[in-house]
Amino acid sequence: MTTDPTHTEKMKALQTEQKKKTSEARDPGRGLILVHTGNGKGKSSSAFGVIIRALGWGQKVGVVQFIKGKWITGERQFFAKFADQVTWHTMGEGFTWDTQDKDRDIAAAEAAFARACEMMQSGDYDLIVLDEINIALRYDYLDVQAVIDGLKARSDRTSVILTGRDARPELMDYADLVSEMTEVKHPFKAGIKAQRGLDF
Repeated sequence: MTTDPTHTEKMKALQTEQKKKTSEARDPGRGLILVHTGNGKGKSSSAFGVIIRALGWGQKVGVVQFIKGKWITGERQFFAKFADQVTWHTMGEGFTWDTQDKDRDIAAAEAAFARACEMMQSGDYDLIVLDEINIALRYDYLDVQAVIDGLKARSDRTSVILTGRDARPELMDYADLVSEMTEVKHPFKAGIKAQRGLDF
């Protein structure tokens, strides 16, 4: 096998640059805030993937679902097997177009966020996922500054992931990481219904 000397030198330079960046990176001494937003599919799914990573390290995880109702999903069934490591609260009333009751939706969102604040401040969790909280913020069921204040009051131990499309700019400014899912193609637009194991 022949070696391309130009490629080798290029990779060595890249390796040196990456090692320098890694050596200069610091531990923040606190948990991070991650926002998963955008119109594309995969915001909650990505957060659940991070949960799996945390569980692999023996960490304690909490989930508060703001919009999704009580229907059975693959993720809830899976994480129920880790009841000693995962605390799961589904507190939404379902999609906003199904409930059609703003007062009830506001009350549900406020109750969910109160529970989330208790969990974030407790010091018991390494990671908490606030699933679809961005939807509650989009419809003004929650005040964005109150949410940011709740995040600021979290235990230093705790990282938080906030999911849902249309994340508020103030929240994205506060976050350490913001990832935007971009929709390129979606089967529902071709008339294909949600699939068990892929969508729920």
